[in-house]
Amino acid sequence: MLTYIKESIEELRTNITLPTKAEASNLMVIVAVFSILFALATWGVDSLFSSLIKIYFEKLIN
Repeated sequence: MLTYIKESIEELRTNITLPTKAEASNLMVIVAVFSILFALATWGVDSLFSSLIKIYFEKLIN
């Protein structure tokens, strides 16, 4: 287990490169836009299913 931890730390020190501030900002904007789009899509599907279920049960009761 100790060997694994030492090798992991060494790999983090030698093989990982962090993005620049400009790249990180661009990626943050992309993630925010896709998050908003995904939330809107989820809301739309939820609203559609809610309406369909409401119609189904109204017809079932009447």
